[in-house]
Amino acid sequence: MDIGTIKPTEIRDEMQSAYLDYAMSVITARALPDVRDGLKPVQRRILYQMQEMGLRHNVPHRKSARIVGDVMGHFHPHGGEAIYDALVRLAQDFTMRYPLVDGQGNFGSIDGDPPAAMRYTEARLTELAEELLADIGMDTVDFRPNFDDSLKEPSVLPAKVPNLLINGANGIAVGMATLIPPHNLSEICDAINYIIDHWNDIDDIEPDDLMQFVKGPDFPTGGIILGTDGIQEAYATGRGRIVVRGKLHTEPISGGRTRIVVSEIPYQVNKTTLIERIAELVRDRKIEEIGDLRDESDRQGMSLLIELKRGVDATPVVNALLKLTTLQTAFSLNMLALVDGEPRVLSLKRALQLFVQHRQSVITRRTRYELERAKLRAHILEGLKIALDHLDEVIRIIRQSADADTARANLIKKFKFSEIQATAILDMQLRRLAALERKKILDELAEVKKRTAYLEDLLAHPKKILGVIKQESTDLKERFGDARRTFIAQTSETEFKAGAQIAGAEEGIALVTLSRDGVLRKAPTSQYRRTRSDAVNGVTEKSDDPTISMLTAGTTDNLILFTNRGRVLPTRLTQVPDVARNPGGISLANQLESGEKFIGVLAFNGETANTFVTLATAQGKIKRTTLEEFTNINAGGAKAINLAEGEELGWAHLTGESGEFLITTAQGQALRFSQDAVPVQGRSAAGVWAIKLAENDRVISLDVVQPDTWLVIASANGFVKRVALKEFPVKGRHTGGVGVLTPDAKTGELAVARLAALDEDVMLIAASGLNVRVRAENLAKGNRAAKAKSFVTLKEGDVIARMTSLVGQAESATEDRKPELKKPEPVPSGSNRHGSENGSEKSAAPKESGSKTAAVKKERKQKAASGATTAPKVKTARESGAPRTQTRSSAKRTASKPPKAETKKTKPTRHSEKKGRVEDQDEQMELPLASFKPLPKKAK
Repeated sequence: MDIGTIKPTEIRDEMQSAYLDYAMSVITARALPDVRDGLKPVQRRILYQMQEMGLRHNVPHRKSARIVGDVMGHFHPHGGEAIYDALVRLAQDFTMRYPLVDGQGNFGSIDGDPPAAMRYTEARLTELAEELLADIGMDTVDFRPNFDDSLKEPSVLPAKVPNLLINGANGIAVGMATLIPPHNLSEICDAINYIIDHWNDIDDIEPDDLMQFVKGPDFPTGGIILGTDGIQEAYATGRGRIVVRGKLHTEPISGGRTRIVVSEIPYQVNKTTLIERIAELVRDRKIEEIGDLRDESDRQGMSLLIELKRGVDATPVVNALLKLTTLQTAFSLNMLALVDGEPRVLSLKRALQLFVQHRQSVITRRTRYELERAKLRAHILEGLKIALDHLDEVIRIIRQSADADTARANLIKKFKFSEIQATAILDMQLRRLAALERKKILDELAEVKKRTAYLEDLLAHPKKILGVIKQESTDLKERFGDARRTFIAQTSETEFKAGAQIAGAEEGIALVTLSRDGVLRKAPTSQYRRTRSDAVNGVTEKSDDPTISMLTAGTTDNLILFTNRGRVLPTRLTQVPDVARNPGGISLANQLESGEKFIGVLAFNGETANTFVTLATAQGKIKRTTLEEFTNINAGGAKAINLAEGEELGWAHLTGESGEFLITTAQGQALRFSQDAVPVQGRSAAGVWAIKLAENDRVISLDVVQPDTWLVIASANGFVKRVALKEFPVKGRHTGGVGVLTPDAKTGELAVARLAALDEDVMLIAASGLNVRVRAENLAKGNRAAKAKSFVTLKEGDVIARMTSLVGQAESATEDRKPELKKPEPVPSGSNRHGSENGSEKSAAPKESGSKTAAVKKERKQKAASGATTAPKVKTARESGAPRTQTRSSAKRTASKPPKAETKKTKPTRHSEKKGRVEDQDEQMELPLASFKPLPKKAK
């Protein structure tokens, strides 16, 4: 029997050849990502198959088993479990910084829980993943045969998104491995734009230039990176080592004990394994100071509580945990990826450069494809135009022809049409002969010619293609960019220092908002900044659920929320996710009773000495209670004040030992009185009378008096004025106060009032949800007797509902607030039951004593007389009532500049202010009527 030719060979050579073939197969077709789209073959095939199935982000989910089956049958001839594991990873928000698959069902957890079987879960593409596949049908990338040559699959995706860097990669090949950390999309887009701007001088770009934008890795689980040396080394050489620590802080609890709260853990650390390790250390007596260990994590965020025994210092315990557990781990960067099918270690600049080059190729091929289609369409439209111009002759030729082929030949012979044009004319429907349809053809022809000229110009000028890439990058940042989650500490010290709650001021402060229906949101202060349109970025609100309280707080602070029925509910800010992770915030509506609404939120960091919670009702009662009575509230809430029948709580403030209140009523009365006149009572007390109300009158605002502020009032019909604080003498509690506005049929009753500094922006919001924003100093000023000026024009039936004060760039407050707050300053926040909820409530400092204020004024007068330039006072976020636009550094710059000349119309000079109160209304500032604009729509 002939068994064929036998070729003798050395087994050593055969094994070597076979192993090298296997190794290269693993390296290039399994374990390493492509530098262009950042995907491994199985990931690329999953995304492409999902697009072929039509599973876009806005269609119903499809069973994961169906997806896995189609991928395995069409493109990936390996086990279904391997495909499903890759699909699950693409959907995990604790693994992918920007998930590419939108999963529905159990896709595993950070605790190490496995995902449900593929027959139970469903999936579809995310909107960001669609950008990886955009334009794939326009000949933008090469296709290759699948495993059985029955189909074509893309060798790479067009990848408008720099996926390799924003989602990272992790793979083990033969003899090599890759470990690329995820990054922040906004930072990577900024770096791409910088690369494009310096494309001709790209060799001169240094890692430090790119690190202006890319601060470092940004893990989906947050955490803290210690130091920047490892980051710089990795970005320069492609390899480096960084130390990542979980985010933790200490806080006092009852009984003189302390607990350690872990709110974030390092990337790829299993939380359950971490807890088991801590329990093992306690059991083996390696850490004996721990008394209790609880995991209170939920869908709102992570919260691992480590309670210490009485009298134990937390610092040594934290250092032991960092040393003996994965709460602090080393992350070795190895930026290895496939470049032209070969593994290469890449620096940050090289990775960005290769991505831009890939996009250049994609856009060039896309432009050529579009140009060919546009020229073909223009050719057809020109034929239709000629046919319409000679319509009678064309119809005659067609009618006299025996069949379609004859008619086509006769048209070509008569009008010199191409075969494509003649076919299009024969296929033209009779309705296209209408006058409007003929115009549409001409308009389309003009538009196609315009598009053709643009595409030809784009191909003729490669620099313009770079401009297209830059525009795409900017668009991605606007649509998908979010706040950084991982904080980068400047120190590389791996030991926990006493009192270091959270490294860095940026992570130590957050802006917190509460809506009336109980939606709580938290965002870094950098999310809130004034835009050119004077809108506020970060969190938008619904007009039917307005924001009633906005304050700056430490990310380790405790929160207490108050309702109109006098209840108080506790929570911790660490359990509130950032808007970057959950733009909708968390809803506490399930903790409200029927008809109950939130009126305010206060924040404190555990220190309760000499601090009080001041509560006031719309019916004119007020009381002070020590903050200590609110520190141990049960999760179900407790009574904060004893309310009578029909009485509702309207305001809640944190106050100090001394200061003053200013209370305003709907009938235009205002009373300024000392905090000392309000007795300190327990939580169950009903309070005392704050102001003597006339019949049918009610309280509309309660503010803590602050220096250099004005009382801004607005009537229901849109009449506004601001009055200086000196117009309100200090009187006794439970008196009638002084008049600040006389309501009439034209103005309507007083609707809203609040204290605001001249540099604050005041936003008036109508019941319909429309709003107008104006700087406080631009509002008409007057004395108490002066009439308010018509400021806004309202539609019939609409009224002013509430007022909010906003202060410039909130991120500047990070320089003014220390991470650890020893003594919380007063934090006014709250609303009343009449629709005039106070938004943007902030902390208020107690009023300075009269002698101290006089001394300060005298000193300012002396400096002004001597011509000295006085630097403006920079207040902390809690003193100012909101984040300020001016930081300490900006204050120094202001002090070094000569004062600007002031016009009489916009900013009265100090001399004109000292002249006396403005008695004549004609001397007041005249303002044009302002119209309302709608609230910004909620971001999708």
